[in-house]
Amino acid sequence: MKERLERLKAIRSLIRTNRIDSQEKLLQFLAEINITVTQATLSRDLKYLKVGKVSDGNAGYYYTVPSDEERKESERHYSQDFLRGYVSIDWNSTTAVVRTFSGHSDSVALAIDNMGLDEVLGTIAGRDNMVFVALKEGVLGEAFIAAMKKKIPELETD
Repeated sequence: MKERLERLKAIRSLIRTNRIDSQEKLLQFLAEINITVTQATLSRDLKYLKVGKVSDGNAGYYYTVPSDEERKESERHYSQDFLRGYVSIDWNSTTAVVRTFSGHSDSVALAIDNMGLDEVLGTIAGRDNMVFVALKEGVLGEAFIAAMKKKIPELETD
């Protein structure tokens, strides 16, 4: 885990201090500071960091990282979306089921996806009032709930 956190910090720093327009270029920058990572892992890291691309004013684009304030604001919106639609959570050994108010399954699934929880493989929103959360191997529902409560302290699961 420490290695991942150091890599994320390095990616954020590189993007903030250089005009990087491709994953290949970012991989080169990382290699220069002795961080070896696959393109697939880098892609997940970029998604986790909420990295976007902005226009350079000509014909190209470069990566940008949201400021800490922008990131906190975004997380606050996802937390509110989750709380607005959430009814209850139950789980078994591999899956958590989040029951939602009618019509809120999409926004609750999107909120979970965008929280960047290491415990989650992904979500599937039901048509109306349910979200299935695939948990990573070895992750129990209690760990998922603990991670959710870290992101959303006001979450009540009893």
